[in-house]
Amino acid sequence: MERDPDGQVKTEQREHVLLIGIDRPEKRNGFTPRIFSQLAAAYSQLENTPELRCGVLYAEGDHFTAGLDMPKIVPLRRAGIPLIPPAEVDPFNLREPLRTKPMLVALKGICFTVAIELMLAADIAIAAENCRFSQLEVKRGIMPGCGATFRMAERAGWGNAMQVLLTGDEFSARDALRFNFVQEVVPVGKELPRALELAERIARQAPLAVQATMQNGRIAMTQGWKAAYDQIASTQQRLYSSEDAKEGVQSFLEKREARFVGR
Repeated sequence: MERDPDGQVKTEQREHVLLIGIDRPEKRNGFTPRIFSQLAAAYSQLENTPELRCGVLYAEGDHFTAGLDMPKIVPLRRAGIPLIPPAEVDPFNLREPLRTKPMLVALKGICFTVAIELMLAADIAIAAENCRFSQLEVKRGIMPGCGATFRMAERAGWGNAMQVLLTGDEFSARDALRFNFVQEVVPVGKELPRALELAERIARQAPLAVQATMQNGRIAMTQGWKAAYDQIASTQQRLYSSEDAKEGVQSFLEKREARFVGR
């Protein structure tokens, strides 16, 4: 089959984990409308498939992405046409329905613009030590449009965020770790195995508890700790009544790993 010049997004289910691969390495994985659409569909697959509990985003080739394929993206941006289909889950988690299942991202090589915004939208990010990051929109006469303007400041503080955003200068994997943009820096080639290892560990935990923990943390981030605390009692009552909570206690008593079913 002839390869589509606009690239593709691949998915592979490994038990309870969905691997999502950006696949246009011949163009350094430059994002096209087709990639945006298929990426959203893959995130929707994760969200809407009951047996899937966690996702891992990665890229084929030597680099995560050099950013947007501007000749293909500019006409849509000028016309105000959304890059993410309204019926699909937003990979940047900026509109309802917000993603409820954990997403990890494995980064390597060139990680420009949209790569950073997908990283900031993920729950856990693993970076290879050769990562080169740049939020370079100001060098193109535009601004970041998928969350970097506020998520960077949340993670790194105003001054660090503005230094990155207003210069468009490159920063390293170690800088990303210092800015709290990534959680680990690993040798090149170990980023995907490490992300997959963590995803599999998360997928072995109780799905309802994982999702409730994420939701409560998100409420605290957006509405404050009081709003999050106000929901804990009712959420705990629901969780304590679940089959998984009973299994958690039974597995503890029997000194074995729990077998959670998500009910």
